[in-house]
Amino acid sequence: MAAACWRPVRRYARMSKDEEGGDNDDALLWSRDIGRHSVGEYSIAVVQANENLEDHSQVEAGPHATFVGVYDGHGGADASRFISNHLFLHLMRLARENGTISEDVLKGAFLATEDGFLAHVRRTRQIKPLVAAIGSCCLVGVIWRGTLYVANLGDSRAVMGCLGRSNNIIAEQLTSDHNASMEEVRQELRSMHPDDSHIVILKHGVWRIKGIIQVSRSIGDAYLKKPEFTIDPSIPRFRLSEPLRRPVLSAEPSIYSRVLRAQDKFFILASDGLWEHLTNQQAVDIVYNYPRAGIARRLVRTALQEAARKREMRYADLKKVDKGIRRFFHDDITVVVVFIDLDMVGSSVDIPELSVRGFVDAVGPSNFSDIEGINGNASLVA
Repeated sequence: MAAACWRPVRRYARMSKDEEGGDNDDALLWSRDIGRHSVGEYSIAVVQANENLEDHSQVEAGPHATFVGVYDGHGGADASRFISNHLFLHLMRLARENGTISEDVLKGAFLATEDGFLAHVRRTRQIKPLVAAIGSCCLVGVIWRGTLYVANLGDSRAVMGCLGRSNNIIAEQLTSDHNASMEEVRQELRSMHPDDSHIVILKHGVWRIKGIIQVSRSIGDAYLKKPEFTIDPSIPRFRLSEPLRRPVLSAEPSIYSRVLRAQDKFFILASDGLWEHLTNQQAVDIVYNYPRAGIARRLVRTALQEAARKREMRYADLKKVDKGIRRFFHDDITVVVVFIDLDMVGSSVDIPELSVRGFVDAVGPSNFSDIEGINGNASLVA
């Protein structure tokens, strides 16, 4: 049987605040400059813009497998936090039951997480009615037996850096943005809702589903999926023009997989806050041309410099803007860069232990035994 029967030991490491000395540090930026995973190294960084950070992220690295998740929440952090606490566990359970990792197993983990969060909404909405309006994009990358699996809901993005014939680096986007700004997404929604002329509305120059939300797939956003979660129409922000008859958002992920090749050098998983300011090619050029250590932080800082430039200000001045107000300049941004060293495939990686902050659940022999977990949310890293 496959060694996907995992014995999870989750260890959470504190990320470091951005500290370069003098006026160069950003109090809202945290990072872990370099870490080890099953077939290489990784770097992770997050910057906060909202009053409460809505992004969560995690890296779970064992000797023979790697799991990376970026969860870009909206309306609050409840959904992204729930995903961080449950998705990986569902994946381990389903891999154990099926004896392997596959696209179907990954899809099942997403749908189980969705079902769990909707059950959470059902239990708590009487005391917190707006929990029905909280959701999250969900982007996951899994390396298993030399194959990369990528699953996505929403507009976070995975981009591969591939080495070209002339030793130049080429950006290859691995995911599709589930965002109403994309013509193909609007066409898909219209074909699924032919009797609803308001399924997508151009509002203040931005395409939105039902005039409310831009992403077409997510975990959560229960009020746009089931009539039982309807929000009081006296709240204008979430008022629907007519009662919900069937779901207008989906939790079924787009999944992509491929056997890793020698020319696949690294991939970037990042929330849409990064891609608002950097193109795919700009991002992979930066990763390729600078040292690995601190590369995720470098990507975030470059995006912030561009965000400041667009507002005709310096990044040095943007760093002085406090959380909450900072959201007017840029979004919360999470970036994970995963380097692929194929000569390590099949070998056992010595992953250093970190202090245990999670749990131990013995389920048998494991490719994820002695897991090193990095959870990138503000409650752990601030």
